[in-house]
Amino acid sequence: MALISKIREKTALVVGAVAVGLMLFILGGDMLSSNPTLFGGNDNTVGEIAGEKISYEEYQQAIDEVRYNFIVNTNRNPSEREMNALRQQAWDKLVAEIAFKKEFDELGIEVTENELVDMVQGNNINPEIQQAFTDPQTGEFNRDRVISYLQNLPQLPQQQQVAWQLFESNLNNSRLRLKYENLLLLSNYVTDAEAKQRHQQENSVAEVKYLYVPFYAISDSAVQVTDEQLQEYIDNHQQEFEVEEGRTIRYVTFPLTPSPQDSAYFQEELNQLKQNFSNANNDSAFAAVNTDGTGVAFRTYTPGIVPQVLTDSLASLEEGKVYGPIFENGSYRLYKITAIKEDTVNHARARHILFKSDSSKTEARKQAQDVLNQIKQGANFAEMAQQYGQDGTATQGGDLGWFSEGRMVEPFEKAVMAQSKPGLINNLVETEYGYHIVEVTAAKTNRVYDIAVVQSDLYPSDETRDEAFRKADYFAGALEDGNDFDEAAQADSLEVMTEENISANAQNISGLGEARQIIRWAYNDASVGDVSPVFELEEAYVVATLTEETEKGIAQLKDVRDEVTAKVKAELKGQQIAEKLKGLSGTLDEIAEAYGQDANVYATSDLKLSSNTLPNVGFAPEAVGKAFALKEGEVSAPITGENGVIMIQAEAITRAPETDDYTSYKEQIRQQERQQSSFNIAEAVQDFSDIEDQRYKFY
Repeated sequence: MALISKIREKTALVVGAVAVGLMLFILGGDMLSSNPTLFGGNDNTVGEIAGEKISYEEYQQAIDEVRYNFIVNTNRNPSEREMNALRQQAWDKLVAEIAFKKEFDELGIEVTENELVDMVQGNNINPEIQQAFTDPQTGEFNRDRVISYLQNLPQLPQQQQVAWQLFESNLNNSRLRLKYENLLLLSNYVTDAEAKQRHQQENSVAEVKYLYVPFYAISDSAVQVTDEQLQEYIDNHQQEFEVEEGRTIRYVTFPLTPSPQDSAYFQEELNQLKQNFSNANNDSAFAAVNTDGTGVAFRTYTPGIVPQVLTDSLASLEEGKVYGPIFENGSYRLYKITAIKEDTVNHARARHILFKSDSSKTEARKQAQDVLNQIKQGANFAEMAQQYGQDGTATQGGDLGWFSEGRMVEPFEKAVMAQSKPGLINNLVETEYGYHIVEVTAAKTNRVYDIAVVQSDLYPSDETRDEAFRKADYFAGALEDGNDFDEAAQADSLEVMTEENISANAQNISGLGEARQIIRWAYNDASVGDVSPVFELEEAYVVATLTEETEKGIAQLKDVRDEVTAKVKAELKGQQIAEKLKGLSGTLDEIAEAYGQDANVYATSDLKLSSNTLPNVGFAPEAVGKAFALKEGEVSAPITGENGVIMIQAEAITRAPETDDYTSYKEQIRQQERQQSSFNIAEAVQDFSDIEDQRYKFY
C-alpha cells in the first residue's frame, strides 16, 4: 500500500474499500475452493521455494489474484481448464517473487515510495499506464488523466478498485526485477577477444575434403556391451540422464457409449422434439430452452452463411418447416425456418477462371476466349479452372462462394448480378485483374432467413452408465493387486493402455484427456502394484494399476537401457572404425577404397568456421574446428562424431581479414546476450532455489 498512500498525500486521495474488497474476494475464493484449509487442517504445505515453505492459503491467495485479473479482463469466470492454467501462472509468480527476493535482499536492492509515484505520475511512467492513458487522437500521454483517475478511484466500481490494487502491488516487483537484471547486464561486457573470435568465425572459409564412415557400417550384432559399460556411461554423462519424478500406470476403460436401447429411445424423443418444435409459437425461446449446444440458437442468415446442410435447397425452403434431424459433428440438429424475408442487399454465387493480363492483354484475351469456347462445347468448368486459373480459387475449381453487392470489382459484380438464372456467361468479363470466364451458380437473391436451431446430443442412459460401472467395479474388485491386471483384462477382452512417467502436476493422460483424479491417486494414495477404484471420466469409467514410481535424480539403467545401449555401441563402433582407419595410408580416396564400400569421400568449398555441420555427415563441430587448425594439405587423424568417423583434409583456408575495429561484432554479441538475458537470469535463479512442488496433494 506504499504507493497508494504516497499518492493520497500528493493528490488528496481517500481509498477505503480496495483492500477490504480484495480480502473478501480472497477469503471467498478459499472457502469455495475444493480444499478449504483456511481455518485449520492437516499439513497444508504445497511446496518450498528457496527454503521458504508455501502454505495452501498463500498459494490460494496467489490463485485468487490471477483469477480476479482474468475475470476483470474477460468479464467471465474461468473454466476448469483455464483454472489449471491460472494455478500454474500463480505458482510461477510465487517462484519468481520468492526466488528473486533472496537476490534482492542480498544485494540491497529496493524501490522507494518516490520511485513508485514517479512510475505512475512522474517522469518515468510505467509502460502499461502510459498506454492506458494515451490520447488515441493525439498519441500523447496525458498525466492529468492519471491523477484524475486516481482521485476518483473510490467512486469507481469495486472491481476497478481491486484491479488497481493488484496492479499497484506488481509495480514494486517489476521495478525490483528490472533493477536486478540491469545490474547483471551492466556488469557484463564483451571483450575484444570475443569480438575477434566472432569476426573470425563469420569470415574464415575453408575448402575441405573429408572421408566419412557412418556407425551403421558395423552391425549392432557385431558389438557386444555389458551392464557395467552401460552403467559407466550413465555415471559419466549424468546430466544427459536427469529425470523428474514420475509415475507409470496401466489402465483399462469401460466406455460410456449409448446402447441400442438408448438410441431407440433417443429417436423417439427426437421425433417428439421435432413435432413440438414445429408447433412452437416462439421459435427462438423454444430453441434456447431445448438445445444441448452452446452455439447461437436463433439468428438471421444471409445465403452465404446458411448452415451447409440447407444451402443446396435454398430455393425450396419453407417458412415454419423443421428440417432434420441432421447428424453433424457428433450431434443431431433440427433447423426451423422461422421467416424468409427480403433484404436491401443482393447476394449471388459464382465461379470463375481468371487470365491475368499483366504482360499481354491480347494474349490473355485470346487464351481466355479459347477456354471459354471449350467450356461452351462441353468441357468441365472446374477442371478447366484448375488447369488455367491464375488466382487462389483455381484449386477449388474457381468457386468464389456467396458474395454480397459491394464485395467484388464493379464489372465482375455487374455481370453476375445481371443474370436472372444460373448458368455460364457467354462473354468474357474484363476487370483490372484480367479476363474472367464466369459461371453463375446461384442467381442473385435478396432473401435472408430467420432460422432457429436445436441441437440434441445422444447420451448413455442411467441404466447404461450403471451397467458400465458394474463391469468396471467388478473388474477392479476381483483383483488383489496389479500382478493379474493384464490377465484379467485379456479375459474380459479389454485393451490395456500404458502411460509412462506422468508428472505430478499433469492434467491429461493419453487416450483419456482430462484425468487429474487418476494422477492424484497415483501420487497421493497408490503404491506400486495397487489397483485403483473406479474413476468416472467424461466418456468412460477407468480402472488403473500403478506399475512404476520414478524418483527425481539420475535415471536407472532399466529405464534407459535402449538409449544407453545405442550410445555405447556407437562409441565402440567409432573405436573400431577409427582403429581400422589408422592402419591405412595414402590419400583420402585411397584410404576410402582400402576401407571398403562404407567409406565415402566428400568435399565442400565454403565451410565456415561458424558452422557446426558437414554436408552428408550432419552435426560435426569437432571436425569443423579441426579443419581450420590444419595446415593446407594436412589430413587429420580419425575424429569420432555423433553419427560416424571423419578424416578431414584442409585443401585451402581463407582466414578472416585483419581489422582494427570490432565494434559491430561487440554490438552483435551484446544484443544477443540482452535478448536472452531475462530468460537466462530467471532460469539460473530458479535452478538455485531448490524448488519443491507438492501441489499435486491438493489439486
